[in-house]
Amino acid sequence: MAYKFGAHLSISGGYHKALERIKDIGGSCLQIFSGSPRGWSFPKINPKDCQLFIEKKNNFQINPVYFHASYLVNLVDNGRIGIMSKKSLINELEVASQLGIVGSIIHLGSFKDNRPTLWDVSKDKRYSILITNILEILTNTPKGVYFIIENAGNRKIGQTLEEISMIIKDINDERVRLCLDTCHLYSAGYSFRNNTELNLLLDKLEKLDLLDKLELWHVNDSRDHFNSGHDRHENIGEGTIGLAEFKTLLNHPKMKNYPFIIETPGFNNEGPDKKNLDILKTLING
Repeated sequence: MAYKFGAHLSISGGYHKALERIKDIGGSCLQIFSGSPRGWSFPKINPKDCQLFIEKKNNFQINPVYFHASYLVNLVDNGRIGIMSKKSLINELEVASQLGIVGSIIHLGSFKDNRPTLWDVSKDKRYSILITNILEILTNTPKGVYFIIENAGNRKIGQTLEEISMIIKDINDERVRLCLDTCHLYSAGYSFRNNTELNLLLDKLEKLDLLDKLELWHVNDSRDHFNSGHDRHENIGEGTIGLAEFKTLLNHPKMKNYPFIIETPGFNNEGPDKKNLDILKTLING
């Protein structure tokens, strides 16, 4: 199977325009927002635009395609934010089903300043709100689309693999999947500069029952130091992670069949670009 490299790109001009943009920079998979990431948007798609997107997706052989949920989502909230988060994701997953988009990649939210430790999370009433909200979303969305949890940085929910594992086990639904972001892993103290370290990480994922849930990778360098708790993305090779770690990831025999999607600032600060994808491609052995 050929490597799948892609990027998060703009939907300006319509969803189908993002397909044209990813083709132009040499990508074969794609991530997009369904609407504004910094507001509550409830997009609807008419049959004509739906057909155009599906036709271009098939013609360009761009697959898979993912939505990334709004940055406002916080599923641990039981007030207005929680209600809007659920409505937004239910709408987004409905549109995903119509367009043949795999699902939505989601930051679950934050406990805010009063964050419980991992071992106290399950006793916190906010944790039960989180699980209940996710189950409600799954109940009210098409069966063929995925709810994809992204590992977090900066003290958000899902910063540790143990916490993600607990959440996924408590939801207990095959539609819940995992997206791992290299920058967020690095900021949370996970590294894989060589195959020994990567195998340890994969063993950990397997023991936590997460490896079979892994859907895709976000491949981003980091502006911050290892285990910093911060999660600011940098262009591939310009950050603190180092090319060796990306090379290790891309060439591991268990990893080559996953989609790799960049969310880098771009070398012209205009977003993910061809140069970042080309750098990744050069790291593949043989």
